[in-house]
Amino acid sequence: MVEIQVAYEGNLRTTATHEPSGAKFITDAPKDNQGEGQSFSPTDLVATALGTCMLTVMGIAARNFKIDLSGATARVQKEMVTAPVRRIGKLTVEITVPMPTTPEQRRRLQDAAMHCPVHQSVHPDIEIPVKFNFNS
Repeated sequence: MVEIQVAYEGNLRTTATHEPSGAKFITDAPKDNQGEGQSFSPTDLVATALGTCMLTVMGIAARNFKIDLSGATARVQKEMVTAPVRRIGKLTVEITVPMPTTPEQRRRLQDAAMHCPVHQSVHPDIEIPVKFNFNS
């Protein structure tokens, strides 16, 4: 179990503390939802969690091939919808792996990404198109 402490700071801003490490970050409501948009919004963190999780589990899979995935990137575009309620409607992911890989390595890396815990936890009503760019 990991505990995250969240404190409301006022003006639609929170501070989150990761208890095991003490690391902290601030969230701010986005400008289109009454906030100042000066930091990640809570829904931005969902998009961030997806991209970082996909790359992390790809990194774990890459270790089995003795591949260093340093330099691989994920770009996540978050789209909100307002009906029937305001929520995340779509998370478009583009993953780029700049180092050469074999077809088998690509298959296993893609499989790892698509089965990351965050991807598996996102509500099925949220569209998640994923594109992989591999340097063959």
